[in-house]
Amino acid sequence: MSLVVQKYGGSSVADAEGIKRVAKRIVEAKKKGNQVVAVVSAMGDSTDELIDLAEQVSPIPAGRELDMLLTAGERISMALLAMAIKNLGHEAQSFTGSQAGVITDSVHNKARIIDVTPGRIRTSVDEGNIAIVAGFQGVSQDNKDITTLGRGGSDTTAVALAAALDADVCEIYTDVDGVFTADPRVVKKARKMDWISFEDMLELAASGSKVLLHRCVEYARRYNIPIHVRSSFSGLPGTWVSNERPQQSAQSAQGAEQVEHALISGVAHDVSEAKVTVVGVPDKPGEAASIFRAVADAEINIDMVVQNVSAASTGLTDISFTLPKAEGKKATAALEKIKPSVGYDSLRYDDQIAKISLVGAGMKTNPGVTAQFFEALSDAGVNIELISTSEIRISVVTRADDVKEAVQAVHTSFGLDSDSEEAVVYGGTGR
Repeated sequence: MSLVVQKYGGSSVADAEGIKRVAKRIVEAKKKGNQVVAVVSAMGDSTDELIDLAEQVSPIPAGRELDMLLTAGERISMALLAMAIKNLGHEAQSFTGSQAGVITDSVHNKARIIDVTPGRIRTSVDEGNIAIVAGFQGVSQDNKDITTLGRGGSDTTAVALAAALDADVCEIYTDVDGVFTADPRVVKKARKMDWISFEDMLELAASGSKVLLHRCVEYARRYNIPIHVRSSFSGLPGTWVSNERPQQSAQSAQGAEQVEHALISGVAHDVSEAKVTVVGVPDKPGEAASIFRAVADAEINIDMVVQNVSAASTGLTDISFTLPKAEGKKATAALEKIKPSVGYDSLRYDDQIAKISLVGAGMKTNPGVTAQFFEALSDAGVNIELISTSEIRISVVTRADDVKEAVQAVHTSFGLDSDSEEAVVYGGTGR
């Protein structure tokens, strides 16, 4: 008997009909002889609606109370889904994150999982029940407060439970048929991949791909949990994310497609970041360290960093970096505090940017990839503001208005366009 963990996003359980459809899919998996644990997100956009409501009541909601509020969304979904399954003649039990044994640190609104002790879940499935778990939430190890894992945290909940339960597979159900070579909302000819490695998926997720959360893929790679990304709106096979290509997928891949897949996995974009430029920084040891220490002390993650060559006449340089838009005000406030000690001239903040990334494990051994990438952007009339690279990724920052043209140009240039029908987006949210 296999143990399967399934996760359903908000678009999959957006309304009563969606919940009934998901219940039927879960029951089908149970009828095949599997033990099933299902992780659910809040219905549709209910999390956003709860955040808006909180901000109407309090401009800066207290983190603890906001977590208490937001976890209500998943509790509604799990209870309704359990009811729908029982109507189909199968036993189901719903569990909150804390009841499921998801133990986190004490950071509200973006907690990290420390441990999972799924004793109640194991007992429930061993008794023949289908276990329904509220995603996105846990309980603090220190003070037993309810915590949330941040946006997309249900993916991480599902993989963490799969690892703790030693599941055979973690199925992530979303509103697209799998992982595509680009966002099908932007590139209509994006091609669905049968398989992608953990490494390439990590880069795509970190670069803005919405279909899987970066933390979820990182967790799956650490515990070697294969992920099967599928649509809850169709019965089509999805995309496997794992260390090694599944045998069936390897056999179905043709020679030319295998070569192409080994080179380029896809193009990702991200419009949720902003750029901060610290202008006129004295070019001497310790100044950059002071700048990034101030940002780190504010608990802000940064992405791309570029420092210009200092001007010989002034001995000053500019340092630019990108960060989440939501952290922009906090970052600039932290940097203003150290202006007297660092002695920089001014700050520039720009939230009308986009990041475009090309990802592929074979890039480092294939000359010309970088040149082709920049030529495609040039031919599309897209100007580049920042550049960052790794062994399997090239990222650039452009104007936000250019993102669609840039992604489409790069996608076409590297032969990633599908010859078949356009990709279908069932729900429209990407999760």
